[in-house]
Amino acid sequence: MRPFSVCAALSDDELGELQALSEPTSVAPKSALLLQDEPVQNVFNITSGCVRLSKILSDGRRQVIGFAIAGDFLGLSFQDRSNFTAEAIGPVTACRFRKKAFLNYLDTKPDLVRRLLEFSANELRLAQEQLVLLGRRTAEERVASFLTMLRARNSRFGHQGATLQLPMSRLDIADYLGLTIETVSRTFTKMVRDKLIIIVPDGIRFVDLAHVGQIAAE
Repeated sequence: MRPFSVCAALSDDELGELQALSEPTSVAPKSALLLQDEPVQNVFNITSGCVRLSKILSDGRRQVIGFAIAGDFLGLSFQDRSNFTAEAIGPVTACRFRKKAFLNYLDTKPDLVRRLLEFSANELRLAQEQLVLLGRRTAEERVASFLTMLRARNSRFGHQGATLQLPMSRLDIADYLGLTIETVSRTFTKMVRDKLIIIVPDGIRFVDLAHVGQIAAE
């Protein structure tokens, strides 16, 4: 996992220093790593599994704002409280750091700070892409973009086959894409009927990845 996480910026000796600050943590499904509006005492480097990031809006509705997977970093903010909830979808493992100790460590590691800035820039890019998804695209374009985006993120681990695991539920996908669960289900059915994908246990298999990519790019 090291090449894909913030740890890639560290030498072997520095990695040992960081490991001394960390605590390997297992998170049960549906358990929260961070809670919206609650104080942030720990930061997390995800090492396996998938974490749903969501916000509860003022009218009580839920908006999923993203999904964190292995290599992603959560909780590092200069705000005292989290502005979202991070909840394990399935079993998750992570390296947990006390936030204060980690910030103190950052003061001595400019290379690690630059690496974290790169991660932040990527998160901003994903947020901007989601705004486009929510405002300017059809349901099929949104679903196709989501599938190709998730495949691209998984490809950094060498997962470039035709099968794409979807640990999140259809409701999670709907709340991320600004659609209803019925619309997401109908869109998957249409994509199957058009011979673009096949539904498989725990995910989908691309039948015509090029065409899905074209839909996502429209």
